[in-house]
Amino acid sequence: MADIINLLPDNIANQIAAGEVIQRPSSAVKELLENAIDAGATEIQLIIKDAGKELVQVIDNGGGMSETDARMCFERHATSKIQSIEDLFQIRTMGFRGEALASIAAVAQVEMKTRKTGTELGTYIEIDNSAVKIQEPCQTAEGTSIAMKNLFFNVPARRNFLKSNAAEMRHIVDEFIRIALAYPQLQFVLTSNNQQLFHFEKGSLKQRIIAILGPHYNARLVTVKETTDYMDVYGFVGKPETAKKTRGDQFFFVNNRFIKSPYLHHAVMNAFKDLIPVDSFPLYVLFIDLDPAHVDINVHPTKQEIKFDDEKVMYAFVQSAVKHALAQFNVTPTLDFDLDPGIQQLDAVNKPFTEAQQNLSTHTSLYKTFSQANQAHMIDKSTNSSNLRHWKDLYEGGNSDRYTQEQPHLEHPDTVSKPAPAYDSQPQSTASVIDERWQDTAVDQKVPVQVHQQYILSQIKSGFILIDQQAAHERILYERYQRALQESPMPTQQSLFPQTLHLQPVDAAVISEMLPDLQLLGYDLEPFGNHTFIVRGTPADLQHNNEQASIEGLLEQFKHFSNELKINKREQLVRSMARNNAIAAGKVLAPREMQNIIDELFACSMPNVSPGGKFTFISFKLTDLARMFERGQ
Repeated sequence: MADIINLLPDNIANQIAAGEVIQRPSSAVKELLENAIDAGATEIQLIIKDAGKELVQVIDNGGGMSETDARMCFERHATSKIQSIEDLFQIRTMGFRGEALASIAAVAQVEMKTRKTGTELGTYIEIDNSAVKIQEPCQTAEGTSIAMKNLFFNVPARRNFLKSNAAEMRHIVDEFIRIALAYPQLQFVLTSNNQQLFHFEKGSLKQRIIAILGPHYNARLVTVKETTDYMDVYGFVGKPETAKKTRGDQFFFVNNRFIKSPYLHHAVMNAFKDLIPVDSFPLYVLFIDLDPAHVDINVHPTKQEIKFDDEKVMYAFVQSAVKHALAQFNVTPTLDFDLDPGIQQLDAVNKPFTEAQQNLSTHTSLYKTFSQANQAHMIDKSTNSSNLRHWKDLYEGGNSDRYTQEQPHLEHPDTVSKPAPAYDSQPQSTASVIDERWQDTAVDQKVPVQVHQQYILSQIKSGFILIDQQAAHERILYERYQRALQESPMPTQQSLFPQTLHLQPVDAAVISEMLPDLQLLGYDLEPFGNHTFIVRGTPADLQHNNEQASIEGLLEQFKHFSNELKINKREQLVRSMARNNAIAAGKVLAPREMQNIIDELFACSMPNVSPGGKFTFISFKLTDLARMFERGQ
């Protein structure tokens, strides 16, 4: 019987390895940038063309490689980082497995120029589909320049699975920013299609965060720094007002390596408990330094998921460090009366409470009754009725002579008591506490009624319907925006004073991609360079005038839909706008506004569900009510 097990050829083995290591252009960006850092570079340049599909090139001024090393680095499992099994548990470098360059060479055409520090000539190597085509001496600067061209040219099926250029570029920017945050002491430059997107000079961590997130974060960062023998935690967290509805500004680094850890994220969320809304996410850039022996970084191909030998200690320490930082910098809700001049005009603020008035108030029987422990609900029956009648004087600074003259029967004309109605001694009837608005509207049965500022109750011939005001308005806006994209653009309300909108790099890329559709939906935006846009107008039907809040809310919703749903970009945009601009629960509506929602909802092509699939209304029939109240039985 013939043997059937054979060793795979190197080029096939490399392609299989590349399936784990190089999933998209951003994967190659990550590996090449990490190699440049490990080479001791202080200046690193990343050049991208066609979102990495045509070219990914990294140029560094690191130590470079000799002729032999330049050839060996493209072999499988070739690394300078590990010599023995013990080294595997003391890794402090970024790359170490020796798979990156071999995997890149298996799925792309690679050109590399490198020159070792102190040598006169460098080495030029050209590799195509894992095969070395050219290797020769060359003139080049000290350091390494490696270019990956035509990614997946020999694996068409994988190339077809790549996303749009804008989507792939967002992944590249994500990887670039993570590494730039981890090494603020290095210079990083990113150029895409001959246009410079980022230029980060060497500096401190705070300077790098501000350079990435924007200057408005300068006064919104809180320093975190805790040191122990076991581990160190340092970095920055954003003040509660920087929290957003979607993730994106959360960065954890362990030994300068970016990681994703839901467990540690939960620790930070607990530290922010009661400071931010439940559905919001705080900004944080946190670094954890500990002995590599206590962490396993090789449990996932991307090395972004790691394992700690004692996760409970890590959780408690991170939570404590963030809590301590927030407390130390007094990041708690406060009342600043200096901000509102109207408050300064109140009597309680600008009129002193004299010692005579204090003695007068504290000696009354009414004060004594309420100041005794566990007696707040008790009122002495023997208390003089006139004292009770003048209880407001305790707070309004009434005439003190009224009490000092001890004239219990002297009454102010405005406070003369009137005969009490006969029913005062009886419990208040249920009918008397019905909401006055209900009483007003119940006369005309066609007028809709708002229930708890969330639902609209409207009578129909067979009974009544209960409408979710937010879901209904979302459906109305969704179909309105769909028509704007397909038939007639929406009108724009031009701003008297155009605003400048500063965005994060990833958000700026999203807006740039959506600009044509945004214009059809009523937004007038103009790119202004350096991730900035000029907002000249917004949709005319927006109920608020804060252009920046409108666009930031739209971005948050768009990122939410991008994470949750597999739908095209235009559909995501329309749903995001509808969700962001819909009337929220808790908003008080006038009868006319409620009626407009009802009329517009039932003019929709699909009035019964919101764009997300939630019911917009529920109907109740008279027969159902009769059965519930056991009528006719």
